[in-house]
Amino acid sequence: MTPASEVQSVAVLGLGRFGTSLALELMGLGIDVLGVDTDEGVVQDMSDLLTHTVQADVSREEVIEQLGLTEFDRVVVSIGSDLTANILTASILRRLGVKELWAMATSVPHAKILRQLGVEHVVNPQQDMGQRTAHLVSGSLQDWVDYGGGKFCMAKMRAPQFMIHQNVAETRLPDQFDVKVVARRSVGQPWEYITPETELAAGDVIIVAGSEDRLVEFGKKASNAPCPIVPFITEDEDDDE
Repeated sequence: MTPASEVQSVAVLGLGRFGTSLALELMGLGIDVLGVDTDEGVVQDMSDLLTHTVQADVSREEVIEQLGLTEFDRVVVSIGSDLTANILTASILRRLGVKELWAMATSVPHAKILRQLGVEHVVNPQQDMGQRTAHLVSGSLQDWVDYGGGKFCMAKMRAPQFMIHQNVAETRLPDQFDVKVVARRSVGQPWEYITPETELAAGDVIIVAGSEDRLVEFGKKASNAPCPIVPFITEDEDDDE
């Protein structure tokens, strides 16, 4: 796998909404981008915005070879309007030995087919955005990233009232919600890593890590503060009582 810091060239095959957005973002990162589409008008519109643009049908093996796509650091199949062309292109690229291959899926069955072909990186922009937006709309979360099928996610949110003026250890979030605060940003300050002694203040924004279901539950509790946080009582304090 080519390290992210060493990626210098990416071929984006299909310049629809997703492909165009991706290509422009890559250009903004200083990466050389070849944009390919069957629509001459689209190719002309993008010609001044990308490193190279070509009008071609990449579902044909000879075209893929002529474009030298196997020489690119990464290739993205972002054809969304023609399912057959998407799958065929991905299949040919895999057979020709393109290892750093990414492909856009338009449905769950489509994603399954791509994975069966051996495409390691399959993205479903509509599904991913729908899931992310649902989490943002339904609770107190400001941002949401899923790194592994709901098993490990990170959410950005404003520190709930019940956490203010306590250090992170006192909130006992891992015990009560099975989530962990990993970073915070105070008003006017940069992001910083959390330690057990970090005391949260009003206005702090925090990043919380955990599984999707646990983060959703924590978000609901946070939006309905005050939350039933159980005070942390040491054995010595208990004896005093």
